Amino acid sequence: MKGWLIVNRFLNNGKFSELYDWLISAARKAGSELTLMTNADITVRADINRIVYPDLELSRPDYVIFWDKDVRLARALEAAGLTLFNCADAIEACDDKSLTCIKLAGLVRMPATFSVPFTYEGPGYCNTGFLEKIEERTGFPFVLKECFGSFGEQVHLISTHEQCVEILRSLNGRPCLIQEYIRSEHSDTPEQQTGGRQISGRDKRIIVVGGKCIASMLRYNDSDFRANIALGGHAEAYTPTDRESAMALKVCSILKLDYAGVDILTDSDGEPLLCEVNSNAHFKGIFECTGINAADAIIAHILNSTGGRSQNAIL
Repeated sequence: MKGWLIVNRFLNNGKFSELYDWLISAARKAGSELTLMTNADITVRADINRIVYPDLELSRPDYVIFWDKDVRLARALEAAGLTLFNCADAIEACDDKSLTCIKLAGLVRMPATFSVPFTYEGPGYCNTGFLEKIEERTGFPFVLKECFGSFGEQVHLISTHEQCVEILRSLNGRPCLIQEYIRSEHSDTPEQQTGGRQISGRDKRIIVVGGKCIASMLRYNDSDFRANIALGGHAEAYTPTDRESAMALKVCSILKLDYAGVDILTDSDGEPLLCEVNSNAHFKGIFECTGINAADAIIAHILNSTGGRSQNAIL
């Protein structure tokens, strides 16, 4: 069995290349050859949606691990008959937080989420009168998220109307949404910062592979409302509740995800709320606190799904 691992050519960072090495190593252990390729190594003729380089008749892989968000390329590869993990629909649904919400609306409990009107790059949000109607329903603080972003860097805790206007205008038209602030997952700390008290936060990340919850961690950050490890958060092994596990599995089933990281909050009644879904979640942090290597499970699932079972695959 031979596969391609497709990554982004222009995202050069050691923390990404380390994960690619783990996936390639896991494939090798399972008896499969996984070749690293970038989205710039593949040429698509868009008017006919066809791969013109490389020649798929000469080098057609048995499977493709698509560790990127280049949805247009993913769709072209699927049109060429290749099997992608994850599929283009799943990647697209997770990449855009507003689309994630739309796909799961009425099916999975989420914080109250409000769409922000579409605008263009030139004028941006030159008029913000629509905010008042949203703020009446959310109160302060609330969370403003850019629809496209990773590692929590495009997520903002909004304390005042003026702050929200300032951030909206700084986005220069980039799409975003506004979400209810879940107080049960945050707490004030004694440290004082400009603009008020520092807020710490937490969430749970569940790694799902092949319809199974394989690992979970509790993430917490003592100096930021965002629990992301990339922003200084910490993690410890965590056993999810039955309802949290059921939510993670349901989300992945609806969005057609073969593997994902599902981030879950808890409301004031102790019930789970979906925060976000990551179609190519980094798994180094969960390995460090649980000892479970998601790369092994991902490769085993893919080889089993494509008919290539290996004695060495870790199920």
